[in-house]
Amino acid sequence: MRVVVAEDLFLLRDGLVRLVEAYGHTVVAAVGSGPETLDALLTHRPDVAIVDVRLPPTFSDEGLQAALAARREIPGLPVLILSQHVEQLYARELLADERGGIGYQLKDRVLDADQFTDALDRVAHGGTALDPTVVAKLLGRPARVDPLAALTDRERSVLALMAEGLSNAAIATRLFLSEGAISKYTTSIFAKLGIAAAEDTNRRVRAVLAYLDGSGG
Repeated sequence: MRVVVAEDLFLLRDGLVRLVEAYGHTVVAAVGSGPETLDALLTHRPDVAIVDVRLPPTFSDEGLQAALAARREIPGLPVLILSQHVEQLYARELLADERGGIGYQLKDRVLDADQFTDALDRVAHGGTALDPTVVAKLLGRPARVDPLAALTDRERSVLALMAEGLSNAAIATRLFLSEGAISKYTTSIFAKLGIAAAEDTNRRVRAVLAYLDGSGG
């Protein structure tokens, strides 16, 4: 995969580059500011981008804004946000775009290289990789309309783990169920949420967005 890394701290940026390349991928650009991030994304059009939220010059939300601007120019550009912070407004806007993979991982909760590279791979292939803490933060507002009302408690549990980016096999292991049972639950979830199999968009991503919208307002 061709990867852009956007991180302002040199040691962390260099570490990310070394990690990504150690897993056989190519870092086409490693940058440290918001404007550089947008330029790198538009110039290189990578298979996936790793982007910090708070970048120079103001250290507020330049990374997220650069990712959003790039996805407006390159629909579906896969982006994995890696940050110490959850910026709710722009994070929800990023997730609201149903095209392409999206991930949001917290730096202090990435425990090993395999966990991180697995999340990067899922995002690059159009999936989601949301840290549970990020999901909880995004769900912090009262719901106005709940499209999930028809789901059973078990289906909600399956959907919550789907939001983390887990595969059916991983969800089955977490819930001590068979993979076949999880497949039936996901089929039921898609049906209840009105997500048709014939649609071009990623059904799992659409289900996760419904989960966030229904639980978070």
